[in-house]
Amino acid sequence: MSLGIVFFCVLFFGLYASKLVNLLRLPGVLGMVFVGIALGYYVGDALPPSLEEGAGFLKTLALIIILLKAGLGISRATLSRAGLPALLMTFIPCLFEGIALSFVLQALFDFDVVVAGLTGFMLAAVSPAVVVPSMLELKAEGYGSEREVPTIVLAGASVDDVIAITLFSLCLGMATTGDVAWHAVAWQIPVSIITGLLPGLALGLLLAWVFKRYNLPLVEKILLMLTLAVLLVEFGHWINAAALLGVMAMGFILLEKAEQQATELSSLFGHIWYFAQIALFVLIGLSVDVGVAIGAGATGLLAIMLGLVARSIGVLLATQFSSLTFKERLFCVIAYSPKATVQAALGGVALAAGVPEGEIILALAVMAIIFTAPMGLIGLNLFARKLLTTARPATQASQGSEKRAP
Repeated sequence: MSLGIVFFCVLFFGLYASKLVNLLRLPGVLGMVFVGIALGYYVGDALPPSLEEGAGFLKTLALIIILLKAGLGISRATLSRAGLPALLMTFIPCLFEGIALSFVLQALFDFDVVVAGLTGFMLAAVSPAVVVPSMLELKAEGYGSEREVPTIVLAGASVDDVIAITLFSLCLGMATTGDVAWHAVAWQIPVSIITGLLPGLALGLLLAWVFKRYNLPLVEKILLMLTLAVLLVEFGHWINAAALLGVMAMGFILLEKAEQQATELSSLFGHIWYFAQIALFVLIGLSVDVGVAIGAGATGLLAIMLGLVARSIGVLLATQFSSLTFKERLFCVIAYSPKATVQAALGGVALAAGVPEGEIILALAVMAIIFTAPMGLIGLNLFARKLLTTARPATQASQGSEKRAP
């Protein structure tokens, strides 16, 4: 099967599966994921090798697009209103789930402490691919705007992955070399965040200066932003930095320094995302091997569920002393449950590195995607607008008062 035919199938069936699932009042991305799973299951052996080579870049590019749009929609005032809960959400839920899973996996699968740690933190990472688009949609509709609930989730999810991936990498190093280096955690996480954030801020300032000084066509602005963002991510991979956080920072600074241009770009990125999401979620589905997931069995599902319970406790603790209502805190629990992107990327790393438990770890990663991504999406679709309030538009309020006036 040629790459052109596969690409056509991804876009065509992904688009119409999304529309079909929408008719059932469910999130359209579920249809895209299921198309990917079906393609992998029925024609996986016939897929061209070039698809696997390009899939990683396409998924990264789609993530860059949605994170740029997210950054372009978060102002300094909005981030300030999010406050302390946004900071606490960056690490407390992830640590709760990762540590809890470490004990659970030792008990259920007889993993040693290091292998249980790397598996636990691989499973603990929340999926920005699933969470960010949902939060942007709610922000656009005004839900949770009074206390900036979607922004709290957005800010937290962007750093949650950094912590999870860093701790996974640390445990993997210990599992493969036997070198115990717990002291590395003290500097590796903040260094990763800073080295990802600072270049993003600098590039945002550069873009703001260029866009205000030169009257570039909108298409050129988009191309320049995407080029710099891709280079930032590649640089981040090279130095082990939190590059995706820097991508969001680019948009944030551009909104602060060149608001008019940022607003125009945000709208265009929304149109680009319409197509990029199809490629992203179908490719995530393609990375899922149902047979491997079945290998984890009921015990694997139990471990994942217990991890989610621990994460939920972490979310409730992180928001305990905030101004959020209980319904808004419950929404944060649901929003922090989907997993897909990191698990798809890291699920097979331990197996490739020669860790004896690698096959079980891969099976757990696949099961986490199959179980939590649909569950989280359906939960957000069913409950987000019931748990969050939206401010009534001023125009409607004034019209209503005029109708009530004698």
